[in-house]
Amino acid sequence: MRDWDDAYANSAHIPGSEKLPALWAERAADYRAGLKGFRPDIAYGSRERQRLDLILPDGDSKGLIVFIHGGYWMRFDKSDWTDLAEGARHHGWTVALPSYTLTPAARISEITAEVTAAIAKAASVAAGPIRLAGHSAGGHLVTRMLCDDSGLDPAVYNRIAGTLSISGLHDLRPLLKTRMNETLRMTVEEATLESAALHQPRGHSPVTAWVGGCERPEFIRQSDLMANIWTGFDVPTRLVVDPGLNHFTVIDGLKDPSSSITARLIGLD
Repeated sequence: MRDWDDAYANSAHIPGSEKLPALWAERAADYRAGLKGFRPDIAYGSRERQRLDLILPDGDSKGLIVFIHGGYWMRFDKSDWTDLAEGARHHGWTVALPSYTLTPAARISEITAEVTAAIAKAASVAAGPIRLAGHSAGGHLVTRMLCDDSGLDPAVYNRIAGTLSISGLHDLRPLLKTRMNETLRMTVEEATLESAALHQPRGHSPVTAWVGGCERPEFIRQSDLMANIWTGFDVPTRLVVDPGLNHFTVIDGLKDPSSSITARLIGLD
């Protein structure tokens, strides 16, 4: 029998990972302190965590990037990841980073609805094309926006020029076999509904599944699955396995305007 808990246990296989959350929060706070164009805590709903931060470029905006954080739908906050906006911001993009209600206070299906509302709000205050990005659970959430049951208004959906799912989870059914599901509280029905790989795409918006080459094999499998299955629906997809990077270092390139992952995010690659 496969150990599904170990399959998703990133921290257990990355030495020193227990120190990373504090480091991420510190780096993000330092970055915010130097920002000129920063609009925090824009409400997209009435619940406490239904807020997004907006990072503005120095000049005119080329469009909107929405980055959805990970943490297995159970942890973290928009304020932990502000510095990941720098690559896109440097190139003239407005970047929105939403928080969302965490499990068990919300079901994953409710979080999907919250992210839909967050993107709609960000789209209402930032013009131009929209590019979506998300890491881990956030990778799941951005691909859900592209599914046949997406709640995005057509005027918003039609602005999406590309989606970058970084180490995303696209078939949630294996998580039913993990201890995490004591918090996630997924049923078979919800896990099936919330799996982008089990849906048809709403349209033909391009999708990139980006994953670190040193990640747990399950994350590489999940990324390959997403890139592979939607190809059959004529969606332009790409799988990128970034060599030498793990589940946490794979997002570092988003801070670098010259990185290949930033180029992919903003459509230069």
